[in-house]
Amino acid sequence: MKYLLVLAVVLVAIHIWRKNRREALEERNRQQPPAPRPVPAPVAMVACRHCGTHLPRSDAVEGRLGIYCTAEHRLLDEPAPR
Repeated sequence: MKYLLVLAVVLVAIHIWRKNRREALEERNRQQPPAPRPVPAPVAMVACRHCGTHLPRSDAVEGRLGIYCTAEHRLLDEPAPR
């Protein structure tokens, strides 16, 4: 008789444990997925007048004759002022 009582308690405990686990899985599946990260705005791209490399407009160096990727390219492409 004692073994039947122990078996009944173990079965009830297993049933309660499985029920709680199933409810937790269902709750996790019902939660909203995380919001997607916002996409950054497009950036205007320009080409270097000397080498043709494309780069963001904000990183470009402006010269008298056009836009360059570095100050060195600006100095190489533009004639020295007189």
